[in-house]
Amino acid sequence: MIQHFIGNEFVPASDGGTFETLDPSTNRPIDQIASGTVEDVDRAVRAARAAFDDGGWPRMSAAERARFLHRIGDLIEAHADEIANVEIADTGIPSSQIKGGAIPRAADNFHFFADMALEVGDESFPVEGQFKNYAVRRPVGVAGLITPWNTPFMLETWKIAPCLAAGNTCVLKPAEWSPLSANSLALILQEADLPPGVFNIVHGFGETAGAPLVAHPGVELISFTGETTTGQEIMRNGATTLKRFSMELGGKSPTIVFDDADQTRALDGAIWQVYSLNGERCTAGSRLLVQNDIYDDFVTRLADRVRRIKVGQPTDPATEIGPLIHPDHWHRVRQYIDIARREGATIVTGGDRPAAFPEGNFIKPTLITQVGNDMRVAQEEIFGPVLVVIPFEDEAEAVRIANDTRYGLAAYVWTSDPDRGKRVAESIVSGLVWINSHNVRDLRTPFGGCKMSGIGREGGRYSFDFYTDYSTIHVALGEHRIPRLGMGGSS
Repeated sequence: MIQHFIGNEFVPASDGGTFETLDPSTNRPIDQIASGTVEDVDRAVRAARAAFDDGGWPRMSAAERARFLHRIGDLIEAHADEIANVEIADTGIPSSQIKGGAIPRAADNFHFFADMALEVGDESFPVEGQFKNYAVRRPVGVAGLITPWNTPFMLETWKIAPCLAAGNTCVLKPAEWSPLSANSLALILQEADLPPGVFNIVHGFGETAGAPLVAHPGVELISFTGETTTGQEIMRNGATTLKRFSMELGGKSPTIVFDDADQTRALDGAIWQVYSLNGERCTAGSRLLVQNDIYDDFVTRLADRVRRIKVGQPTDPATEIGPLIHPDHWHRVRQYIDIARREGATIVTGGDRPAAFPEGNFIKPTLITQVGNDMRVAQEEIFGPVLVVIPFEDEAEAVRIANDTRYGLAAYVWTSDPDRGKRVAESIVSGLVWINSHNVRDLRTPFGGCKMSGIGREGGRYSFDFYTDYSTIHVALGEHRIPRLGMGGSS
């Protein structure tokens, strides 16, 4: 059984409650997981609070904390295969994409933020001959980290590494649909000999574990990645204790292909950006905008490629798409395909379960045309291997369609004209835009969304802006004039 991790010890739920995590390939139980309650959250927050208020972690030098983080990164690399196998079994993501991408990136997160902790520092604002003013960063306190079920291990490290590097302590609430690799992370941090209470895990559901974590008065920070409606509820729940929030929420990101683009590279990028990770990707380019002059040829080539994407067991190195995470999510994705039909769109390929996989959460890669941007399948996040294609006439229409959504997380622009690429990229209201590329992350850059796709930025020093507070110190260098009151005669 997978237990909570509190104060460097694995402990059961206070009431003994558990829930099952399922194998997405079969929907058969893999393991029992401790189900967190208010009492478990309080116990974890108190452990984190004690480690912050009375322990050494926030009082260590950045270099000392960096040594711990590098050790954790090294341990992830040493245990990469076993972590990957746990992640594959729990999420259904193909092994090539976990072993070749998500797990190495998780180790990189710890190494990167260990080094970054040594680079961010104080800022000085001297006033010649009068004052030396300087601002020092300090850790904020206890952070609640709430992570999603897609690539959970990597996304957990994306939050934990900068949080700890800045000197905070934390309580992690992993997604209930993919809790197993968080336990692998706890084992690694235990092996790294992290001080007790610095890192804690409470498993469970949003209502019974996530909500109490957000509302707890001992928690100052909430970093959340997930759907927009959940983010809205988290902000309401944390408002009474004036939490600091960082939110990466939903997306309906456009991929724009102009008629002068390298069509082969654009095709590769568009396919990867929506069908990798089983389509369960927050930055998925799930709306493909193709210029009219090349639309027919491009969609013909696209359909041929999508039909040949290999669906299979996630453990098979040749598999390109595995099963979706959970039966509830399978039904949600399948319902959107039915909605597309009702709205008058055309399912060019895919749309249902592959005949070779009668059990589990497998669905064929799906391509939908005859789509207007006002349709639900063009406006709502599906979060599966489903791509809708929308034609456009010119640059102005492409930008208008791209921006005609409540989301603004990512966008992708394909053109051979550098001026057009810059012009269009800067006209799209989105936190992230790539020109002539799929999602290739630079960990130094700010990551986050606009509009209903999020609040705040993390990545590089921007993570430290969230995970630290400033104290500004003013040092008088001489005897400057101080106004004097009360020096007159008696009243």
